[in-house]
Amino acid sequence: MIPPSHLRALAALPWSSLTAAALLLACFTACKPQTKGITGLPQAGPVSVTAAKPMARRLTDWDEFTGRLTARDKVEIRARVSGYLTKISFKEGTEVKEGDLLFTIDPRPYEAIVQRAEAVLAQVKTNAELANIEAKNATKLRQGQVISTEEAERRLKSAAGEQSAVRAAEAMLSAAKLDLEFTEIRAPISGRISDARVTEGNLVTGGTKDATLLTTIVALDPIYCDIEVDERSALKYREMHKSGERESALFVKIPAEMALVNQEGWPHRGEIDFVDNEINPTTGTIHARAVFPNKDRLMSPGFFAKVRIPGSGEYDGLLIRDAAVGDDQGSSYVWVLDAEDKAVYRPITLGPLLDGLRVVRSGLSTDDRVIILGLMGVRSGSVTKPTLADMSITPTKDKQP
Repeated sequence: MIPPSHLRALAALPWSSLTAAALLLACFTACKPQTKGITGLPQAGPVSVTAAKPMARRLTDWDEFTGRLTARDKVEIRARVSGYLTKISFKEGTEVKEGDLLFTIDPRPYEAIVQRAEAVLAQVKTNAELANIEAKNATKLRQGQVISTEEAERRLKSAAGEQSAVRAAEAMLSAAKLDLEFTEIRAPISGRISDARVTEGNLVTGGTKDATLLTTIVALDPIYCDIEVDERSALKYREMHKSGERESALFVKIPAEMALVNQEGWPHRGEIDFVDNEINPTTGTIHARAVFPNKDRLMSPGFFAKVRIPGSGEYDGLLIRDAAVGDDQGSSYVWVLDAEDKAVYRPITLGPLLDGLRVVRSGLSTDDRVIILGLMGVRSGSVTKPTLADMSITPTKDKQP
């Protein structure tokens, strides 16, 4: 409270001086420390965090590529003879086995051709037998000088000509029987069949040109995955082969792992079994092919897939949770605990993700305690109250932003 003597002194001052004094008094009053109420902010306690030691493992880096599944075998079923389609003997979209009957073309015209060819063959065989008899007789008659030399030679040549006619008739009969066999169209491979492109009662055209497409069959087990490997990666693999770090798919089959777009991890195990012999100058890539088992037949040609192959030889490395890694203007770091459980900023060099954990190439040792949970409250030099845990993968909800 302002004393009365001070109020009288203020009243005697000019108006401008009075205003300035009032402002000064207000500031003085506002800045005066309060002796009642809050006596001071409480000191912050240790930050609760969870820490884990890096996992030491024998590691292999993996390179990822995208690709498409393709069938190991694909066959277009076309008619080889012309005729009316009389029967379809398969269920569309199911699996068929090699040799299964698929389509039947009306065989009657071809049966008639076979019968005619058999008759022609029988006739020429009879003629050939008669010519053979005459040729034998001609030899005896010529020795007895009953017939002339010219007549004997004529009979011998006639017998040889009849034998040629027999072989021609036999060939015609074989062709006729083959055409008759082609009226039954059977599966050339085992696999899954498509729909029938032509229905019963329609006329189909056979032959080698413009033959009617009836359906298709694709083999499903095993199944291929075609990938394109960039030139830099291809050169890297060849250098590793030269140095003995890793075998090249040019000479041996190397392991490959695959996942479809709806799959986590790499559930399919296979191998690279083919690498092309040149780089595509248009794309700057080289074609390679992986093969995978498909016993359950759930994978089909045309599916998009991810494939990974070993991108290095084996080496000793460390793994940490990816959620423990921070970014500092393009550089990566983690928080580690010192001997006094204080947080220490530690820059690190990272490698790829492997089985959900991040590879650390440098900056950590197996004895470091890396903070994996409670990162939001950590500052440099923060005193912590750590709880030790395992560095194995945890559900996504445990990850800190």
